[in-house]
Amino acid sequence: MKPIAVGLVGAGPWATMVHAPMLAAGPETRLATIWSRRPEAAAELALRHRIEAVETFEALLDRCDAVAFAVPPDVQAGLAVAAARAGKQLLLEKPLALTLTDAREVAAAAEAAGVITQLVLSYRFHQHTIEFLHAARALEPIGAHAAFLTSGYLEGAFATPWRREHGALLDLGPHVLDLLDAALGPIEHISGRGDPNRWIALTCSHRGGAISQAALSGTLPLPETIWRCVLHGRYGTRVFDPNQDDRAPDWGLVRRAFAEGVRSGRAPELGVQRGLRLQELIEEASSSG
Repeated sequence: MKPIAVGLVGAGPWATMVHAPMLAAGPETRLATIWSRRPEAAAELALRHRIEAVETFEALLDRCDAVAFAVPPDVQAGLAVAAARAGKQLLLEKPLALTLTDAREVAAAAEAAGVITQLVLSYRFHQHTIEFLHAARALEPIGAHAAFLTSGYLEGAFATPWRREHGALLDLGPHVLDLLDAALGPIEHISGRGDPNRWIALTCSHRGGAISQAALSGTLPLPETIWRCVLHGRYGTRVFDPNQDDRAPDWGLVRRAFAEGVRSGRAPELGVQRGLRLQELIEEASSSG
């Protein structure tokens, strides 16, 4: 089938490492063009993939059927609304936006336009996670404790202004809450205590009675990231620890899920509504502290 022409918004580290090579690899998609607020970065990344960068977001919309975003959440929110209204399918990053209000606007625009959306929750496309979630359902979970702790906001490519300002809940929270929600059942209530820029602790009540707890921090001087969840159930225990698994995320799964949704007209499981639900949980946790 003809590959879906995707325009990439952003030319930073994540766009360079993940989005551009994933979309260019095909065969379900082709990388049609790139636009960034930094024209020189867009031009350099486009040259690497033997395509042309464009000078405006509007020009990008003219050259593609779908738009992939690799930009800060406040930038994504406004541009995603415009792209949806232009009828473009959306490959979105987490979180959808910096605020719940803006996240709702993105979801509403996508729903009103009837476009297909896919959220790039990277850990969901890791075989380790797929196996963990499959095993979790058979354990009849009772409770879990998780930790996502990193030094990533202190220095390096991901010590970006929005992460440093808003902290771990908005950045790491979607990964943790998505995993807990999928493994133990839908989260019906969440409370948070602490400072997202230092250490924040979450307690979640799940449908069916399970309870989970999680700790998040992006500013700890750790030699390596700790991302671990221990799930306990009536029929045993299962440990989630992707750092102990040599397999990398299968970015082809992201591309194929998105393309399948676009071609079939059926929304992927991890679409904009999933992103909105995660943003609602983050807002509830933040306002409970």
